[in-house]
Amino acid sequence: MGAITSAVIAIVGVVLGWITIEIACKPCLEQGRQAIDRNLNPDYDPDDDVVSSDIRAPLNPNSTATTIHVEVEEDPKAAATSDALKAV
Repeated sequence: MGAITSAVIAIVGVVLGWITIEIACKPCLEQGRQAIDRNLNPDYDPDDDVVSSDIRAPLNPNSTATTIHVEVEEDPKAAATSDALKAV
């Protein structure tokens, strides 16, 4: 009787584990199953898929472009050297 009880408990544990994984990973599993079904369908042609997005669309269309301005101060020695070179 103990062996049957252990077997039933093990089977129930496996079933509950399977259900937990199905519920937790439902979106990922559905996408994977749809991809498998689509690839196994002999009538499926990937060229028939209509792409609604433009290939040249910006990655983040809602952001505003910003420009960073950097001011560089010249070294006084470098400025003197460049003035001396201009005089020659």
